[in-house]
Amino acid sequence: MSDQTTQIINKAVKKAAYNFLARREHSQQELKQKLKRKEFDDDDIDLVLEKLAEQDIQSDLRYGEALFRQRVQKGYGWQYIRAELKQKGLAAGIIQTVYQSQKQDWFANAAGVYEKRFGEQPAIDDKERAKRTRFMLYRGFEQSHIIELIST
Repeated sequence: MSDQTTQIINKAVKKAAYNFLARREHSQQELKQKLKRKEFDDDDIDLVLEKLAEQDIQSDLRYGEALFRQRVQKGYGWQYIRAELKQKGLAAGIIQTVYQSQKQDWFANAAGVYEKRFGEQPAIDDKERAKRTRFMLYRGFEQSHIIELIST
């Protein structure tokens, strides 16, 4: 393949990547999957993604922080958020940085979600407590917080 052909392909990959990033932040893994679906070559994708990361146009850290804020707003706990960040291809170091940079009172978040879902009515029996526990665990809150909420 000639240099000119390579440049044209790279421009097409870059344009497609810009189009995705213009809508919202993407992790590098997510962006690579979307570009692959457009049938670009892996080497071309990797080259463009490397340049976008160097220029800070694409940032896994920025993506992680945005996803973190969205999930907290929707009422999810750290366990859920961490699993989603990992599933989206973020490195463990980036996940840890995201966690440390976002100051959250996880018990207050859990209490807000619990009250919104179940109101102020206490659980009347073991079946109801189990139902509430499953819901809160699915949302990614810590067991210690859930136990404290259900017992009050």
